[in-house]
Amino acid sequence: PAAPGRGRPRRRSSLPAAMADLDAAEDAAKELLGIMEAFPRFKERAVDPLHPEGERGALVFRGPLKLVQTVSKLTCASKASTVGDRFKALLSRSKWVRQEELEQALDGADGLDGLDGRLAAYDPAREYVAVVVAALQRGPACWHQVGGGHPASIEDSGPWLYVLDHGTSRAGRRPGFSYTGSLRPYRVSPRRPVAEGILLPDYAADGDPRAEQAAPARSTPPVVSAAQAEKLRAVCRMGREIVDAAHRVIKPGVTTDEIDRVVHDKHMEFGAYPAPLNYHNFPKSVCTSVNEVVCHGIPDMRQLEDGDIVNIDVSPIFDGFHADLNETFCVGPGVTQKKKDLIKASHDSLMKAIDACKPGFFYRDVGGIITSHINGCG
Repeated sequence: PAAPGRGRPRRRSSLPAAMADLDAAEDAAKELLGIMEAFPRFKERAVDPLHPEGERGALVFRGPLKLVQTVSKLTCASKASTVGDRFKALLSRSKWVRQEELEQALDGADGLDGLDGRLAAYDPAREYVAVVVAALQRGPACWHQVGGGHPASIEDSGPWLYVLDHGTSRAGRRPGFSYTGSLRPYRVSPRRPVAEGILLPDYAADGDPRAEQAAPARSTPPVVSAAQAEKLRAVCRMGREIVDAAHRVIKPGVTTDEIDRVVHDKHMEFGAYPAPLNYHNFPKSVCTSVNEVVCHGIPDMRQLEDGDIVNIDVSPIFDGFHADLNETFCVGPGVTQKKKDLIKASHDSLMKAIDACKPGFFYRDVGGIITSHINGCG
């Protein structure tokens, strides 16, 4: 969906009390719009039942400042995890307004700039428009945004939050950062449960991989027996099947969170633990690195777009052994030749390094083979 945008009223010169009311209304409206965005099934459960399929319009919540503040506070403070329970107060006071009736319904409220553009551009099948209107002494003021819908396979559970501090904390607002490209983080779903009977690594509870840090293999690569090699082959085949399962669902419109669900469920089917899950507090079972994300991207609510590339990195743990493999896939027919060349150069460098691996070959020389090929590709 389009990245959520919010309309904001222009500030007029006024008395301090009126300005304070506008600030308070803005805070409450933004909190409400933010919590709508944090529930992935809000469109399906709250907006869609209010209007005929395909009809253009907006969900409008309107009231005096005190009501807007109260509903915002109740909704944000609630511990309810489903749309119906969390937004009961909001939905009981909201209504669907058809596009052609909105101008009259909003009665010249301040803050309408940009609303017509959102109403004309949004896709009713995948998105919705929400408007919060506060009646103030200076006249009505409104705030608005475009929100996205998500597949029915996603559980009606929220709120989804942004990941902060390397996975150790969450926030309701997107973190500030010096981003180098157009990609931005989206909200992340709650951690998926691991099936009973699957052996858990020591970091599954607190994120601290103590056994790994103390393992002799950190300094001396182990030599495995024939029996151990068979176990390694088995878990590596398992990893390949998991990557293939992820590949089958990759297309424009699919969220990376949905890819995580497929990968997580496949691990559970095999009786394997997904190694990324809570490793140093990583919140998901797979790394999904889109476009300029170099590696270890966190699956979230962002839907893949035609022209994206996405790397899927899986690491199942099974029967005491650990596989680790990844592959980069094109999303839709619009992927540029430059991106395709990047994928090919990476793939070919991997194959050259694998071809060189044999008894007597130094681990230290693997990187040189890869570097030489990549540099030769420009």
